[in-house]
Amino acid sequence: MPASRPRNLALAYVRSVVRRARHAARGLATLDSGRKDRALLQMAQALHQAVPELMSENRKDVQAGQAAGLPAALLDRLTLNEKRIAAMASGLEQIAALPDPVGRVLDGWSRPNGLQIQQVRVPIGVIAIVYESRPNVTADAAGLCLKSGNASILRGGKEALRSNLAIHGLLARCLKECGLSPHAIQMIDRTDRSVVKHLARSDGWVNLIIPRGGEGLIRAVAEEATVPVMKHYKGVCHVYVDRDADLDMARSITVNAKVQRPGVCNAAECLLVHRDVARAFLPSAAAELRAAHVELRACPETRCIVRGLIPAQASDWGREFLDLILAVRVVHSLQEAIDFINTYGSGHSDAIVTRNLTAAAEFTRQVDSAAVFVNASTRFTDGYEFGMGAEIGISTDRLHARGPVGLRELTTYKYIVHGTGQIRQ
Repeated sequence: MPASRPRNLALAYVRSVVRRARHAARGLATLDSGRKDRALLQMAQALHQAVPELMSENRKDVQAGQAAGLPAALLDRLTLNEKRIAAMASGLEQIAALPDPVGRVLDGWSRPNGLQIQQVRVPIGVIAIVYESRPNVTADAAGLCLKSGNASILRGGKEALRSNLAIHGLLARCLKECGLSPHAIQMIDRTDRSVVKHLARSDGWVNLIIPRGGEGLIRAVAEEATVPVMKHYKGVCHVYVDRDADLDMARSITVNAKVQRPGVCNAAECLLVHRDVARAFLPSAAAELRAAHVELRACPETRCIVRGLIPAQASDWGREFLDLILAVRVVHSLQEAIDFINTYGSGHSDAIVTRNLTAAAEFTRQVDSAAVFVNASTRFTDGYEFGMGAEIGISTDRLHARGPVGLRELTTYKYIVHGTGQIRQ
């Protein structure tokens, strides 16, 4: 009996959270846009005003992470500074400025019997978000869920607990000041892993769970869940330099896609270069990447062009490094590049650099990824960069959303049917 007590306590805790969320979701579903927007703007202002407090709490998390030996990529995700806090506030302001998807009529038609049918956007209901490291997800997820009329349950990683609780405290205070239920945005304040399991199995209370973090976390949630899961397992993103590429542009895009922030899911992990431009492109590109401390793991053809590179292993193709490491391969045709990406990619984000419109069209038609870029860095796969204000994650699923998940992706729809007394014969 004593051994089961912690699990029962965790289950009781989760049940109380999801019940409060379900009750709050009913009120949010019919809340007018003006009240939601006023709350979002007040939250943004609170973040601007609380920079010292938030950075102080975040420093404690970062110091604990350093002492625990967290990898550099995770520490980068964990760290808050003035710029990142300002971006969180700006995201909330942008969400407030976006059109409210709730109540939007998607389609409408009349039947021969006189029935008038409309398809109308409605909130999903209660959404649980499980995430690692990034405290900014707390504000982004809460803001998107609020604007789309959903109650949110947030469960960040233990490495960011102080930061997440500080941010959530501000958001909850603003909800209360705006006359809204503080249970509309709830933060799990326990690090017990069984809490996530119980959340993922809260059928009838939680309508969707979104895990955001490393592949291990996402697979663990997906395997436990009986609640629908929106996910991507990893981001294995490619940049393909076509035979008709502007090589200066290709070099700039490649370096940005790999170096600008290597520890995130939309960073490039593999560079493909057409053999017709390999000798003209690879030496200068390799020099710039190495100057940025990128380790290059290359195929034999690449190593014949650029000396001193590490031989690529079979396991390097399709690998998410999340570090300053890049796999490099020479391909003999556009079709070979497309086939390679569809074989080894993760369906996240892939780019072609080319001046050939036919090649660009073929690449975008055949590459089976959530985001396909022509002459732009994969780093743009991001809700903020797409004009969504923020994102709650990036989905590589096919149902119900794909790519950056913003307001529209956090709604479903219902049918509203008007009649004049019709009965079915």
